Amino acid sequence: MPAAAAWIDAAQAALDASGAAIKPHFRAGVAADLKADESPVTVADRLAEEILRDKLGKQFPDFGLLGEEFPATRQDARYVWVIDPIDGTRAFLTGRPSFCTLLGLLEDGVPILGLIDQPITGERWIGGRDFAASFNGPLGGKIGPRNAARLADAELSSTAPEMFNAESAARFARLQSECRRVYWGGDAYAYGLLALGQIDIVAESGLKPWDWAALAPVVEAAGGKITDWSGAPLRLGGDGSVLAAANAELHSAALAVL
Repeated sequence: MPAAAAWIDAAQAALDASGAAIKPHFRAGVAADLKADESPVTVADRLAEEILRDKLGKQFPDFGLLGEEFPATRQDARYVWVIDPIDGTRAFLTGRPSFCTLLGLLEDGVPILGLIDQPITGERWIGGRDFAASFNGPLGGKIGPRNAARLADAELSSTAPEMFNAESAARFARLQSECRRVYWGGDAYAYGLLALGQIDIVAESGLKPWDWAALAPVVEAAGGKITDWSGAPLRLGGDGSVLAAANAELHSAALAVL
């Protein structure tokens, strides 16, 4: 079996298991602890990451593991799984089925495979280097970004205004003023919607590797373009800014404004 196929099969099985563990806690009134950065974490976050680490660690013992909730292991390995067990914990806590479990694979610090999983709605995106993106979900949808080429026609999305500092907020405001409208919220789910042609641009800052490692391969495999705000590819050691667009032309226009 080619390596990519084995990676995908293992990743899907691990996500099936983590999703089954998350579901009983959704809309069940779970409590949240505050981490050092004051972001919330729940028993579902920790349990899902433990399951993903266990299953992937056993199947790929030479791979590294980098996750949001637990210390990294073998981070200097050629291949590193990157885990965000619940991206959008605030959405999870308030009963919104827009949170996602993110699973990415890095090769020498560069994202080459990504899976975006929404266990409540049963939606899953897969994308990677050298193969097309795919989507499976009962709500319907077909992979393929929109063809908007002008910012004036673009639907812009970002998770929350408070993710920006003063400098990045001013830059985002310039982009917002050029676009048709902006929608706040959605976390990683917005990038899945971009791959389905529902959103044209996502611009965010302050993201950690587990926030973007799974997203970049999906967006690129779907035909979109994703970089940081300077136009550089996303990789470990970056500044945490992310600009995703439905096509290269729209990306260039957004980048020029930012």
